[in-house]
Amino acid sequence: MSTDLRTRDPATPPGPLPSRRHARSRAALALAVVTVGLVLAVPVAISVGTVAVPVDEVWRIVGVNLFGDPADLDPIRNQIVWDFRTPRVLLAAVTGAGLSVAGVCLQALVRNPLADPYVLGVSSGAALGAVLVLTFGSAALAGASVAAAAFVSALATLAAVFLLAQRSGRLAATRLVLAGVAVSYLATAATSYVQLRANPNELRGIMFWLLGSVAGANWGQLGIPAAVIAVTMVWLILQGRALNALATGDESAAALGVGVHRLRLMLLAVSALLTAVSVAVAGGVGFVGLMIPHMVRFVIGPDHRRVLPLSALGGALFLVLVDLGTRAVDPPNEYPLGVFTAAIGAPFFLWLLRRNARGAVT
Repeated sequence: MSTDLRTRDPATPPGPLPSRRHARSRAALALAVVTVGLVLAVPVAISVGTVAVPVDEVWRIVGVNLFGDPADLDPIRNQIVWDFRTPRVLLAAVTGAGLSVAGVCLQALVRNPLADPYVLGVSSGAALGAVLVLTFGSAALAGASVAAAAFVSALATLAAVFLLAQRSGRLAATRLVLAGVAVSYLATAATSYVQLRANPNELRGIMFWLLGSVAGANWGQLGIPAAVIAVTMVWLILQGRALNALATGDESAAALGVGVHRLRLMLLAVSALLTAVSVAVAGGVGFVGLMIPHMVRFVIGPDHRRVLPLSALGGALFLVLVDLGTRAVDPPNEYPLGVFTAAIGAPFFLWLLRRNARGAVT
C-alpha cells in the first residue's frame, strides 16, 4: 500500500487528491461550456424582438460600431441593435453576474446555502432606497445617487436581518430565513407607501421596475455595475483561500491566519454593494443568487476559487436567457424579469428548504 505524501492546502476543502484533480477538470469543462453558451446566447438575445434581426447581421452591426464607421449601416437596424438591444442584453448579463456573486458572498458569510439577496430581504431594502430617490429626488439625483441610496438601504437591511436572526451569537438557518422574510415585508410595505405618494404618471414605470426590467437600458447604465463587479470579483478571487477557510468554521479559519471579523465585514459590504448596483439598474430580480451558486457547487464542488468565476458567468447566462424569454413568450408584449425568476426560483427554494430541514444541506 502506498501513501500519497503530497502537501495539501489547508484552506482547500478536504478530499482525496485524485478527486480534487477531477474537480479541477470538471470546473474547466463547466467554465468552457458556460462561456460558449454565453457567447452564443448574447447575439441570439440581441436578434430577437418585435423587429427580428439575423444573428449574422447582429455580429456585423456590432463589429462595425466597434471597429468601423456606423454611417455605413442602415440607421434603423443600427439603432435597434446597437442603441437598444445590445446594452439591454449586456445589462442583463452584468446584473445576473452581480446577483449571483452577491449570493456566493452571503452564503460564505453565514455558511448557509439558503442565503440570497432576495430571500434575506436585501433586494427589497435596496429597492426601497432606490424608489425613495426615484420618487422624491430630482432628475439631477438620478444615476449614481440611486445606486448610493440602494447601497445604504441594502446594508441597513442586511444588518437588521443579522441582528434579528442571531441567538447566543449564532445564526440558525430557520431564524435567518424568517428574519429575512419579515424585514423584506417591512421594506416592501414601506416601498408601497412611497409608491402611493408618487406621481401617477410615473407609477407604472416604478411598478414595472420593481418587478425587474432592463427594457430601458442604455450604454450609460453599464459603467457603474460593470466596474463594481469587476473590482469585487478580483478581490473575492484573491480571498478564495480565506473564504474556503471560513467555510470550515471561525475557529479553524482563525487558526489558519484568517482575520475572520474583518473578512465578515468586507463580505457584508461587498454583498450589499453588489445587490445595490444590480437593483439600481434592473429593479427587483429574485432568486438568481440562490439558484446559480448552489447549482455551481453541485457541479464543481465548494472551492470558492472556482465557484466565483463560474457563478458570475452562470448568472450572466441565466439572466440573458430569462430576458430573452420575457420578450419571446408573448410578442410584442414583455414581462418583468422578476416574474420569470420567481417562477423558477420559488420551487427551487422550497426544495432546498425541504432538504435543509432534513439535514441534507449543511
